[in-house]
Amino acid sequence: MGPVVDCEDALARVLPPEALLTEIEDKRPYECDGLSAYQQVPRMVALPETRGQVEAVVKICANHEVPVIARGAGTGLSGGALPRADGCLMSLAKFNRIVEIDAENRIAVVEPGVRNIAISEAAAAYGLYYAPDPSSQIACSIGGNVAENAGGVHCLKYGLTVHNVLRVEILTAQGDWLTLGAAALDSPGYDLLAILNGSEGMLGIIMQITVKLLPRPPVARVLLGAFDKVQAAADTVAGVIAAGIIPAGLEMMDRLAIQAAEDYCQAGYPRDANAILLCELDGTPDEVDTQLRAVEDIFRRHGCSEARVSTTEEERLRFWMGRKAAFPAMGRIAPDYYCMDGTIPRRNLGVVLGRIAELSQEYGLAVANVFHAGDGNLHPLIAYDANEDGQLEAAERLGAEILELCVEVGGTITGEHGVGVEKLEQMCLQFSAPELAVFHAIKDAFDPAGLLNPGKAIPTLHRCAEFGAMHVRGGKLPHPELERF
Repeated sequence: MGPVVDCEDALARVLPPEALLTEIEDKRPYECDGLSAYQQVPRMVALPETRGQVEAVVKICANHEVPVIARGAGTGLSGGALPRADGCLMSLAKFNRIVEIDAENRIAVVEPGVRNIAISEAAAAYGLYYAPDPSSQIACSIGGNVAENAGGVHCLKYGLTVHNVLRVEILTAQGDWLTLGAAALDSPGYDLLAILNGSEGMLGIIMQITVKLLPRPPVARVLLGAFDKVQAAADTVAGVIAAGIIPAGLEMMDRLAIQAAEDYCQAGYPRDANAILLCELDGTPDEVDTQLRAVEDIFRRHGCSEARVSTTEEERLRFWMGRKAAFPAMGRIAPDYYCMDGTIPRRNLGVVLGRIAELSQEYGLAVANVFHAGDGNLHPLIAYDANEDGQLEAAERLGAEILELCVEVGGTITGEHGVGVEKLEQMCLQFSAPELAVFHAIKDAFDPAGLLNPGKAIPTLHRCAEFGAMHVRGGKLPHPELERF
């Protein structure tokens, strides 16, 4: 008997029969996250219901040196929750209680399996809400949001997950409980709370989160602007921010995304536009009216051919419905799509979108662009058919070129989806050997045995050296210092 078998037997002694899945068909629903291009059936799936059971699972796996991969709702888009054939995938979906809504202090204490939108639904009775709102907010869990540092439509003004989390309680790889942060605005010591946000399950098992709640603004209205040229829409984004106006949300969609969304949910978008901008402004009635006039003037000066302002809450939600339905709407274009997630300086939006259009032509694959324009956070959706030989590989190569383009213009390979297994090679382009060594040192400090979600997010230097050898540019490696490894 090997350590994995011994581990499985030990888990069977502390978990109810229905909380430990070992049959192949029972485990298949857990073989991938939302990035279904990567699949792996785990050796076992644990479904704990109590904190004691979670602690027991972690300690048993540590004693047998079996990897543990924590999973939330499985909506991630970078393979961050991809299981291992020799590991235990632990689902935290049953930890779905909202422990407390403290309206006076404007905080909520929640378990990791609580859906993002459920926090705002619970806080609505107090006139409060939770600001970060990923497109998958009706399904994604708050624990996964912390692990990936999720964003959303309204993060331009109100920040990413890291800006809205006050405290996190975690279980370490050794089975110890730690509380990072505080319910107060700040806490002493190193900012380990920020390190946990975006750590992709590699540093600890997130078991409880305290988040900020904000008062619902009295008024929120959306300005929809249609543009004949993508470059004009891109320039408009920079123009709005340069004017000192920070919208609650500033999103952009190109022609392919507009038409797909309109076919899918009839949001009222102008189908003949080459790009649209959705700009939401919130605050007091006078403040919103003043900013709407200013933004519409900026839109017009940059070549906006049509501008519409939502006049009712129903119309505002309908405008956003099309944007948030853009991902599933891609199913009308092709059987599969590959969603990228790079972030660039806003000034480079037009150049990068133009290059993406050229790459789309070169690879013969349609690319729809729908993204957080105010943040410069791109989400190119590469349409392909996995049943056609070579199309998945072509989509992956095209996606890699887009990410490398983001790095070239001073951006980054992710804005909110994380690295997972999808972007390990591009991490070698973005970071130097000393920088990667610091990442590994942090991992070692939290998880010296390397059992929590191994093989994700941070590539080894050896892997980067191999990637560099295959990715020579102008006769030189992207990072010459890697040559010695």
